[in-house]
Amino acid sequence: MTIKTAKILDGKAKSEKIYQGLIQTITANQGRIGRPPGLAVLMVGDNPASAAYVRGKEKACTKVGIASFGKHFPKEANQEELIEVIHSLNQDERVDGILVQLPLPEHLDGIALLHEILPEKDADGLHPLNLGKLLRGENGLRSCTPAGVMQLLDEYDISLRGKQAVVVGRSILVGKPLALMLLEADATVTIAHSRSHNLKSIAQSADILIAAVGRQGLITADMVKPGAVVIDVGINRITDASGNSRLVGDVDFDGVKNIADFLTPVPGGVGAMTVAILLQNTVFSYLQTNQ
Repeated sequence: MTIKTAKILDGKAKSEKIYQGLIQTITANQGRIGRPPGLAVLMVGDNPASAAYVRGKEKACTKVGIASFGKHFPKEANQEELIEVIHSLNQDERVDGILVQLPLPEHLDGIALLHEILPEKDADGLHPLNLGKLLRGENGLRSCTPAGVMQLLDEYDISLRGKQAVVVGRSILVGKPLALMLLEADATVTIAHSRSHNLKSIAQSADILIAAVGRQGLITADMVKPGAVVIDVGINRITDASGNSRLVGDVDFDGVKNIADFLTPVPGGVGAMTVAILLQNTVFSYLQTNQ
């Protein structure tokens, strides 16, 4: 008897396609505009995971031809200092996208900093104005991780119309904007979370099940409807007895792979898409500013 194995939704391969498209777009427009697109990533402190993410973003920028204007601050940096830098970047015509790398040290207010970024330079798509455009179904900058999920589903021709989608997680980074995007694609959407009663039965109802909580092993095989599409947004770093660390998601990959029809890996799934959409947003702003 052959055991069915889920088809892997390869975010890395899709992100490479996006990068190739961005290279073509930048090449076609740079002569007319007179400069490349520019992205500024602001990082505070020395969180190793954040540093790795920032390096990955800068490497991707170099790959497609986006100029990096990254700034690294000591963990003691204060709110006023960061606001001043954001205001300077808002006025810098070389910069099309600004991103504040999270998490921030506890003494800093990330939401207040986000509000200081011009909406048209909000590369993360999280400014209230851009979230409002999403709510109204208007064109604009979209939250990177949810938009990455949607483009990955589209890449594999996974129809959402009329399907039952369950998003486990209600953050403003992923859960809430993703629910809006799924609604826009004509899915029927349920938002669940760690405090939902009967989470197992809610998850079992999903044709499209998305885990975005940040809790290792939250979604187990008995929570997945046979034939479902399972998207794992979670990124959790675990360390074994030997001190070796690796990344895992919110989904029990080995348990779910023989039940779901489609499944994203961690790493190599949604995380790769998040960076690609960040660069896509930057190029979108670049073109909008220089029409």
